[in-house]
Amino acid sequence: MALASWIDLIMCFILFLLLIYIVATVNITNLHKVYLGFHFSMLIWPYCQFAIRTVDDPVFQLFYVKLAFVDASLLSLGWIFFTILLAGQSQFLNRKVVAALTVPALLSSVLVVLNPYEWFVLPVNGGYAERIYGPVFWLSMAFIIVNALISLYVIYVALTSNQAQRIKNQIMYMLRGIIAVGAFIMLDVFFNVILDDYLPVIPGFTSLGIVVSATFFVITIHQDKVFDIVTIAHQDIINTMEYGVLVLDDQEQVVEINQALHPYITLDKGAAFNISSYLPDGPDEKIEPFLRSYRDDPLETAGTEIPYPVIQMYISIHAAPIMVSGIRVGRIVTFQNITEIHRLIDETNHQNTILQERNAALIKVQEELFQTNAKLRKLAITDSLTGCYNRHYLMQQLEQEVLRTGNSLTPSTIILIDIDFFKKINDQYGHMAGDVVICSTVELLQRSLRPSDILARYGGEEFIIYLPDTDEAGARLLAEQLKTNVEHNSINIDYIDEPVSITISMGLLSIDEFKVPPGMDATTYLNDLLKSADKALYAAKHQGRNQIVSAEV
Repeated sequence: MALASWIDLIMCFILFLLLIYIVATVNITNLHKVYLGFHFSMLIWPYCQFAIRTVDDPVFQLFYVKLAFVDASLLSLGWIFFTILLAGQSQFLNRKVVAALTVPALLSSVLVVLNPYEWFVLPVNGGYAERIYGPVFWLSMAFIIVNALISLYVIYVALTSNQAQRIKNQIMYMLRGIIAVGAFIMLDVFFNVILDDYLPVIPGFTSLGIVVSATFFVITIHQDKVFDIVTIAHQDIINTMEYGVLVLDDQEQVVEINQALHPYITLDKGAAFNISSYLPDGPDEKIEPFLRSYRDDPLETAGTEIPYPVIQMYISIHAAPIMVSGIRVGRIVTFQNITEIHRLIDETNHQNTILQERNAALIKVQEELFQTNAKLRKLAITDSLTGCYNRHYLMQQLEQEVLRTGNSLTPSTIILIDIDFFKKINDQYGHMAGDVVICSTVELLQRSLRPSDILARYGGEEFIIYLPDTDEAGARLLAEQLKTNVEHNSINIDYIDEPVSITISMGLLSIDEFKVPPGMDATTYLNDLLKSADKALYAAKHQGRNQIVSAEV
């Protein structure tokens, strides 16, 4: 076998040794598994170069040539993704970028495999140990060069960004690796492809470049612990926790136990764990449901708080499944000493009992104050005789309405009401009878009003009704109904033999919009409106009473 064949095999063997070194010296994580797959793909090129020179069948030679260049295309693509990953430039890993990088690699690989019209490679002397490359080869090389330039661009972005020095160190090793493999590939193409007609084949350039590149990668993994940092941090965090952490596999065997558990549970990694052995003996209303959930529903979380009378402690136990791709691969069980929490709870409960007794007395006082305040608020806004609103409350509401509506075109109406010949009732039957007449009239008026309407005593035997969102036609219809109801109402007074009947006169003021004229305040504006309604009421009395007169605005 020629020495040239052994050179690539030696490179393949060195790469394999580096792979073994990685497996032996670092903790294997998912990230390691991805890298090991990437590293394994590095083995394919030198192995294929060795196989091409050792097999005689042209079919197998062509197979290894195609496999080598498909591996080269995918390897250059893998370099980009690892560069992005280790340089912390995850912003490049979006769907468009991944598609733009992956599609050319797959297209190049397909063309290499199909070798249409022998555009990829032609045999020399009936075999492929020596061969002539076609345009597909140069397309594949162009793709590899573009991928190398993209990797260099990612490295440039990472080095010019605000990265930690540790990250920059490992990026520099990656840069050296890319430069090394790129240089050796260029030498391989120059001497063995471009100058093929003038020089004998010099084997091993590309394989050596891959070995040098992989060596730089292994150096950065070993020196900077690129893949171990998260694992080490997780272990440190677990061991610094104040509560105990127990990691079990799906067979309830110990995978990990932190230092906080050692004083209470003496278990080694690989030992079988039986949770019943670490729970108090005897029936307990909390233990049984917890054990039932722990054993029968391993896919669900389970937790309980259990007192340990012997050691005078309260322990909170929580068990949760570890799921990978929807399959339970283990369980995490945590033990937390909550004795101090229970002591504080008991002390707090005792203080709460004292506070509750004091609060009960305060609540009683507050209720009395609330009822008193409610009565005071009601007295402040209602008329003491009739129970309807007083004039002060009405003016407050109207001022708020003016401020709320502004330039709104929503109509509203004010009706000013006066009991006809009320003085005659007082003179004939007495003031007590007059009070009965006023109260009876108020009750009758309120029955026909909406909840949004406001009825207020304006003074003496005069009342005012505010009808929001009501135009003049609607207000007049209501006023007619009120006038008729009062006219046909018979008021019974205890010491008077015959029922008393009265009539009312009304001044109706329709307001198309509440709009305070410039230079006038809301109070003056409302007083002017009420004067207009009062004039209309005066006109109704002047026209013979029991009338409704609309005011002119």
